[in-house]
Amino acid sequence: MLSFPPGRPLNRVRTGIQGLQREVFIAVLYGNLTGLKAHEIHSLERIYRRKVPPSEIVTAELGRYLAAISRETARQTGVIIDRRGTIQFVVVGDSRSVTIPALSDFSLGPKRLRGLRLVHTHLNDEPLTADDMTDLALLRLDVMAAIGVLPDGMPGRIYLAHLLPPPEAGRPASGQAWMKLPPIQFHQLNVDFASFIGALEDEMIRAGAGRTASGSRPVATGVGGRPEAGRPAERAILISVAAKGTRGAQKEAMAELAELAASADVTVLDTVMQRPERINPKYLMGEGKLKEIIITALQKGATALIFDQELTPSQMRSISELAEIKVIDRSQLILDIFASRAHSRDGKVQVELAQLKYRLPMLAGKGTALSRLMGGIGGRGPGETKLETDRRRVRDRISRLEKLLKDLSRARRQRKARRNETGLPIISIVGYTNAGKSTLLNALTKSNTTVENRLFATLDTASRRLRFPREKDVIITDTVGFIRDLPKPLFAAFKATLEELEDADILLHVVDASNPRFEEQMESVERILKELGLAEKERLTVFNKSDLADRDTAESEARSHGAVSVSALDKKTFPQLLKELERRLWPGLED
Repeated sequence: MLSFPPGRPLNRVRTGIQGLQREVFIAVLYGNLTGLKAHEIHSLERIYRRKVPPSEIVTAELGRYLAAISRETARQTGVIIDRRGTIQFVVVGDSRSVTIPALSDFSLGPKRLRGLRLVHTHLNDEPLTADDMTDLALLRLDVMAAIGVLPDGMPGRIYLAHLLPPPEAGRPASGQAWMKLPPIQFHQLNVDFASFIGALEDEMIRAGAGRTASGSRPVATGVGGRPEAGRPAERAILISVAAKGTRGAQKEAMAELAELAASADVTVLDTVMQRPERINPKYLMGEGKLKEIIITALQKGATALIFDQELTPSQMRSISELAEIKVIDRSQLILDIFASRAHSRDGKVQVELAQLKYRLPMLAGKGTALSRLMGGIGGRGPGETKLETDRRRVRDRISRLEKLLKDLSRARRQRKARRNETGLPIISIVGYTNAGKSTLLNALTKSNTTVENRLFATLDTASRRLRFPREKDVIITDTVGFIRDLPKPLFAAFKATLEELEDADILLHVVDASNPRFEEQMESVERILKELGLAEKERLTVFNKSDLADRDTAESEARSHGAVSVSALDKKTFPQLLKELERRLWPGLED
């Protein structure tokens, strides 16, 4: 399927002489026009004058006309018709296929079907091809119809296909997203198209609603178990494409991506993992496989594709052009989570700065001719494109945010100086996201910072005073959780906040010991601390959530890693932790 510049093919121009006006219609043909004679082009343009009743797929007259001109030109010829019966596009192909233009004026949006049908010819009375079915599913057309052309230029049989509701609608899964109807002689075609397509779309809507209620896997909702107000729930398919030989690591990465989706209140409809021989530089995977995934996504009513891998700007554009639904990679998903969770001014500025730095390389245009704001008559030089204007505005905003972040950093240093004046030791809690850091802080200090069983529930730094049994006080600080492959813009933006870790006397590295991937998570935290220049900072490792694992196993694992085993939900497990902290903070303190 080839794409041409979008636009309605029938342009209406008004002309007038002495107050009298008339309308002139300019027909635009799409596809392969090379070699056509003038009278053939004129015959094709005349197709726009025809109208199809909404109750018919195609009229007998139009079918005969298409067959005759197709035989004359020896090329497949077709029309794209809307549900009102208006011919929106006349398309010309070659002897084997027809070219479908870009349908950007008829966006799919939340609809199950696009509201357009393609009726085209097959020169040798051939059935629908694999490309026909792919276009039907990928473009969500109402119907794909092929009229066989006989040697005398008359229509032979007509081949029809339409999409199917999802299998969860109560009918057994066929393994296909479409249904091909038995071919019939063209003159025997008798279908009430308006009633048929209305019933089909209603069934698709009911099937989608039923699947959401029972068949899909809703991984998260908003606060209190309800979707967040004012924001429609996203429905996504998760995708991971990795090199061969990484099955275990890929499964673990996909499990974490599902947790990130849960934290972003996304309903996961399906997951796809692929390990190709070579990574496709344009689509990350093969184009055929990607189209298959997109068809599945559209069939299931997905609103987004979420990739575990970080996509390059060119990959993002290529996949988005093919998918026509949201395309998000892991980095953008994390940024979106941070944007929804940041509450303090520092956090909001840092997240916005990270988002802009991430999206700036993604801005790309289609050439100056399509986005010229000024220039030519009345302008100076070639003018400035919309793309250049967008980039300049983003850069200006980044500069302002960086300046604001410096001002906020000065305020943080002042607050830090006041804390240092107290002379109290400082303990900073670090660790992988959702390891239980905030829960431990609350339990130790009897405070009530936000706690949720999801990734990145805490973004804003919280400091509390902790009193030890021997009447010794310290300041204990909770920080944002770490994660593997933290997006570089986000890491850079939060580096100013994490610089407070430099003043800590001890880093309390909290580990979720119940997580089967806890060793990989520990390594990720260690890498980030090294990037922050804190590799030599004294730290105490705490294996949290020991209540979720076998007690003996948890204690054995803790000893092998030189850690203290606790459960943040059970204060009876704290004495050993507090004793070890006392020993390190006040080594001269007698027992």
